[in-house]
Amino acid sequence: MAQSIKDKISTIPSSPGVYFFKDKKDKIIYIGKAKSLKKRVSSYFNKNKYDLKTSVMIKHIHDIDFLVVKNEAEALIS
Repeated sequence: MAQSIKDKISTIPSSPGVYFFKDKKDKIIYIGKAKSLKKRVSSYFNKNKYDLKTSVMIKHIHDIDFLVVKNEAEALIS
């Protein structure tokens, strides 16, 4: 059985990195970078008000992957 999004977020480290939001078909629907993966990814699920585009994207997130890097600059070029 697949992990829930909440469970998946609990496993994300606070390290800098790149995160990938995927839909039900395992297609990447968003790529972002962060100084702290845990804080940034969690922020999408802790707020109630977003613009329409972000709200729709959040509803389609089925899985999250991430890549840990040494620093934010490395995240930008990854």
